[in-house]
Amino acid sequence: MAVPPWLEPLLGTTFFHICRIHGDAARSECNMFCLGCHSDAFCYYCRSSRHKDHQVIQIRRSSYHDVVRVSEIQKVLDISGVQTYVINSARVLFLNERPQPKAGKGVAHLCEICGRSLLDPFRFCSLGCKLVGVRRNGNASFVIEEKEEDGVTMTNDITMRSHSGISSATLSRRERQELQTRGSSQQDICPLTPPPPPSNSRRRKGIPHRAPFKS
Repeated sequence: MAVPPWLEPLLGTTFFHICRIHGDAARSECNMFCLGCHSDAFCYYCRSSRHKDHQVIQIRRSSYHDVVRVSEIQKVLDISGVQTYVINSARVLFLNERPQPKAGKGVAHLCEICGRSLLDPFRFCSLGCKLVGVRRNGNASFVIEEKEEDGVTMTNDITMRSHSGISSATLSRRERQELQTRGSSQQDICPLTPPPPPSNSRRRKGIPHRAPFKS
């Protein structure tokens, strides 16, 4: 199953309208989505009453476009290849394609589906464009790969994060391998810490002298 059954309903859902049941409450915006029910959006109070034990993600908004935090979505979806952004101190990605004028000359990175200019060397600008890419080309996936529990894999993950500054969950397998190679080469270049100088074991302390007694 390359695409989870809840992804397409999520991308087609309208968020941030007022809940019909809790319209008079303070937190009545419908900005949550249930991955188990994958029905309409609901508010904070509906979650407490109808989706208490369900897996729910919260949708946020940036410049009138729906976004989701990477820390939430990467637990249930492989988001490798999708451009991420830092908004209000949190890393997020966009749910759907955003309209943009034709990219000017000199743009290094473009979305493979809609042609939107990207900040970093990613393949897609949003989850929606990655969905189109998965169905069109079949060379991408939303399935999370199982992580190996050996110490080598954990060490490589730490190396990738320290050298790239990007979470390893947002990178494809090929990008992770490149970062591993780059990290190992940088470690080879770094000089080793010199050993401490040898201590002088033959040095003797002088004979202590007592202060003279007062008469």
